[in-house]
Order: sequence, then structure tokens, then C-alpha cells
Amino acid sequence: MSSSFPLDDKRVRFSGATNIGRKREHNEDSIALPTTLRLAIVADGMGGHASGDVASRLAVDTVTEYFLATADQQTLTWPYKVESEERAEVMRMTQAVMLANMNIWERTQKEGQSRMGTTIVALYFLDDKVIIGHVGDSRCYRMREGELVQLTEDHSLINDYIKMKRMTAEEAENWPHKNVVVRALGMKESVAVDIFTEKPMLGDCYVLCSDGLSGMLTDDQLAGAIGAERDLDRCVEKLIDMANEAGGVDNISVVLARVEAGS
Repeated sequence: MSSSFPLDDKRVRFSGATNIGRKREHNEDSIALPTTLRLAIVADGMGGHASGDVASRLAVDTVTEYFLATADQQTLTWPYKVESEERAEVMRMTQAVMLANMNIWERTQKEGQSRMGTTIVALYFLDDKVIIGHVGDSRCYRMREGELVQLTEDHSLINDYIKMKRMTAEEAENWPHKNVVVRALGMKESVAVDIFTEKPMLGDCYVLCSDGLSGMLTDDQLAGAIGAERDLDRCVEKLIDMANEAGGVDNISVVLARVEAGS
């Protein structure tokens, strides 16, 4: 069921779900929907059921718990000058994801699970800004006035090849290694976190998803479904159904966050 939270003169409404898909025996994705904070997360675990679902859940729990623990005092406890609220919250997002990486890495070393890891994409709303933290190939899109834009850049081998112009996007569709991730939580002792910030506009709809959704549907299909369904809960269900109808080869996770008029 969707939930909404106040912004300055607007509100943000969230809805989301995760689904096992049609080909996997276990769901290694984890999501977090807001309860008290305007924070949503999607994580796609890697390494098999014995470790992938553990990694994704540990990432989601770590980031959520860090935001809760620092909700009232982060500007007082950080050992560096805070120049603005936005800058402070960017640092907060970065630290939360880096802490998740460290927790997964330490768990991996302790238990000897060398392939345990997860992607993550997290979305946090300030009153007049949105902050996105991202590692891996789980994505954040923004739908604005009918146009869908991918805000995150995949940390994947295929994307590296495309950027180096060794492969076109069309050739990449049939490349056998297109799901190889080059950056994720738990792969190394430290991790670089991509951060994106912007001012949300009335009517914007942000989409967090694992590649079980983005790998099954085109941008046009995503935009069409989001534009056609006003009810966020039904829209989430529709997107998951569409991904399953397209093959459902992976676990499917999606979170929607729409900026609405204030009440």
C-alpha cells in the first residue's frame, strides 16, 4: 500500500514491491520503503541464495539504520565542516552506502564467501531536493512531463564497452556478458559511491529498480506504463507483471516515488 510524506509545499508518495520472477528459485533482491524517513532503497544481491539475499538485506538494513541513527545529530558528529544541508545529506548518503559496503566485506571475510555482494540504489528526499546514491547496475529513472530519463549510470562491463565505443547499444543487446557488474558492494574493502542531486518538480515520478525490471522492459514500455496508471500500487503491479510476461528471467524489484500537490 502506498504511503505519502510532506515536502515543503508538496508531498511525495511511495509504493514498491519485489518479485521472484519466473526463472529463479530464490529472491536475492531486497527493498526498503519509507516508514518515518523519506528514504527508499533497492538492492540486487549477487552470489547465489546462500549469500546474495544476505548481502542485499544487509545493505538495505545498514543504510536505513544509519539514516535513522543520524537523523537528528549528523551535522554535529561529522568531523568536517558542513557547508549546507544538501552537502551534509550528500555526505550522509555516501557514508551510509560506504558503511554497507564495509559490513558486507567484513561478513564476506569472516564467512569466506568470496562472491557475496549486491548492487544498491537509494533515494532520499529533502524538502526541496532529492539525493540518489548508487553502486552497480540497479537504476534510478525520473519521469517528468512524459519523458523518462535514466539518472544513474550502470557500473557494468557492457556500459564500459559502450563508453569506450567498442560496442554499440544495438550490439550490446545480444552480448553474452552484458550482466557483468564491475562495481558493487562487497567486492572490495572500499567502494566509490555515485551521487546525484536535483530539485524535484510537481508531477515527477522517480523509479528505482533492479535489472530484473530494466533488463526486461524498454524505456518506452516503462514510460508508457507509468504514464497510463495513476494509482502507484497498481502501477508497481503492472510493471512487475510486464517484466514477468517478457520472460521474468531475474528477480524483479521496483519502487516508485511521485511528487504530488500538498494537502
